[in-house]
Amino acid sequence: MSKRWFVIHTYSGYENKVKNDLEHRIDTYGVADQIVDIQIPTEEITEVKEGGKRETRESKVFPGYVLVRMECDHGNVDDELWQIVRNTPGVTGFVGIDGKPTPLRRSEYSKIMRRTNPASVGAPVTKHTTSSLEAGMSVRVVSGPLADFDGTVSEVMADAGKVKVMLTIFGRETPVELTLDQVVTII
Repeated sequence: MSKRWFVIHTYSGYENKVKNDLEHRIDTYGVADQIVDIQIPTEEITEVKEGGKRETRESKVFPGYVLVRMECDHGNVDDELWQIVRNTPGVTGFVGIDGKPTPLRRSEYSKIMRRTNPASVGAPVTKHTTSSLEAGMSVRVVSGPLADFDGTVSEVMADAGKVKVMLTIFGRETPVELTLDQVVTII
């Protein structure tokens, strides 16, 4: 018998509850040696709010899905283990063909987890930055040598933490690259 990763489908927003409930069921049924790990793939999102304030939060990469590493025989899950997982509150089923659980290939698991757990695969965590700024918005520069200049956003490079703004300097429209925390929107 080998241990493989399987994907279970849950009600969206119930991933953490499913993980906790499944951990309790594993203890209750005494199958911790057969169902050995449960993962909810997440990534770090940094949002730049008004005034350049950064807010970092964890976001689920695949809402409504949980990964479970459990024992299987040639890709087939034991009926008892299948019942324990499938009957966990919030679980709607396994991902597979015709309701039959299909294990993830190692490459699929690695690709999913590379985004979330760098220690497991030796790659950096993917971080995303979002901003409420959009092209065409009016902004005021609040810090740096161009403080108090007003301009129009021409491009937002959220992942780089930058914004390109068209400012009128000495009577000419000039594109200037600024950090997201250097500008605020003008209402």
